Amino acid sequence: MTVRRLASLVAGLITTLVIAACSTPATRVVLLPQPDGTPSAVVVSTQDGEETLSEPFQRATAKANARGAPVVDKADPARVEAENKSLFELMPPAPQRFTVYFEQNETILTAASQSTLNEALAAAQARSGGEIVVTGHTDTVGTVAHNDDLSRVRAAQVRQIFVDKGFQPNRIEAVGRGEREPAIQTGDEVPEPRNRRVTIEVR
Repeated sequence: MTVRRLASLVAGLITTLVIAACSTPATRVVLLPQPDGTPSAVVVSTQDGEETLSEPFQRATAKANARGAPVVDKADPARVEAENKSLFELMPPAPQRFTVYFEQNETILTAASQSTLNEALAAAQARSGGEIVVTGHTDTVGTVAHNDDLSRVRAAQVRQIFVDKGFQPNRIEAVGRGEREPAIQTGDEVPEPRNRRVTIEVR
């Protein structure tokens, strides 16, 4: 039996459970939910057919020497976790997300964002070997090119704060999205404070 991710959906966490049921061994695949609730799916194939798992805790079973596609049913979440406790303990914690804000057309953090930045630093320090993704954004005041540059500078500034605190540079990715992904939709040339931001994902 083979398992492949669906390219059109966000890949979920998958655990492959090989079990022996009396004298009839089988291979089972259970689709686990994403920590943030985003959709996921996998295709489970045998020589004679395939089935798609797209709901949390759907299970595909292929018995040894059986013909036809895998049999799909729903696994009991509590039982899956109880029977695979060690696997669940090894799963990384869910990503944590923080947002800091900037003064208009500046790379200066607002005063209220200082404490949020400290929270992000503490969360990152608590994760040994974790990764940090820093994404800069702007409002719609100014040209697209200017805002692209400004968002990159904001992201790079926050990244440098993490580096100065001892984080390895290769663990921190910084990108700028300019005005393309506003938190609040506005028209052009609108100074919206909630769009002048950097998001920090600690994972």
